[in-house]
Amino acid sequence: MNPRAVGAWTPQAVCTPSCVRSGGDRPFPGVVGLRLALVMLVAPLLPLLAAPIPGRVRLQRGCCRLVLRVFGVRVTATGGPVRNLRGMLVVSPHVSWLDVFVIGAISPGTFVARADLISWPGIGTLARMMRIIPIERDSLRRLPAVVDTVADRLRAGRTVVAFPEGTTWCGRARGRFYPAMFQAAVDAARPVQPLQLSYHHHDGAVSTVPAFVGDDTLLASMRRLITTRRTVALVHVAALQLPGTDRRELAARCQAAAGSRAQRRRRTRVAC
Repeated sequence: MNPRAVGAWTPQAVCTPSCVRSGGDRPFPGVVGLRLALVMLVAPLLPLLAAPIPGRVRLQRGCCRLVLRVFGVRVTATGGPVRNLRGMLVVSPHVSWLDVFVIGAISPGTFVARADLISWPGIGTLARMMRIIPIERDSLRRLPAVVDTVADRLRAGRTVVAFPEGTTWCGRARGRFYPAMFQAAVDAARPVQPLQLSYHHHDGAVSTVPAFVGDDTLLASMRRLITTRRTVALVHVAALQLPGTDRRELAARCQAAAGSRAQRRRRTRVAC
């Protein structure tokens, strides 16, 4: 792939940890301790997400749902059906490390993730086992190789999940979809499934509790979730987009599909 065909991609979010607020009702007494205990019990099961065994997709969904339950997160899916197509690129706004488990509970696949994730204790080992495609967000020179890898996975019939904003936002603000990653779908001639992902308190108000922005730490993010009574992850499955021949036009279509808030609160099915 011609590196000049990718275009500049320097994602920057205006969100900082000051955007993040704990909120919602506190859990009942003893729930926090129970969740902490469950975190310790569930952690050894996470390698099953990468296990090359029969029924792997169903197992991945189950593991993701279990992780979400531990953190008091309930997923509600709206919109169209989740299509079980081979070689599909799934794109979504990016709020938190939790996004991986929310999307994994609905449409498991290989994720394009920040390269430094590989060095995180525990999570890095899991990331390597899951064959996550690492991306260095500040290195434009290496971006074409990442796009080529995504295209190869799509041609091989794999589902690949990417966050084309290129960085996390708090959930109240949102970034643009950069077109670079959409080149993979164009090159592989594979469809794109846009998802609208947002987090809410039990009363429907937008929640920044799961947000993972700026200099926030994974531990602080996990603590906020564990000490919040309930978080609702709302996923709207938008219309499937054909790749076409222009990545910028495809990115614009997917951003429009993922960004519209019309009828988002109408619940059609519960994922977990």
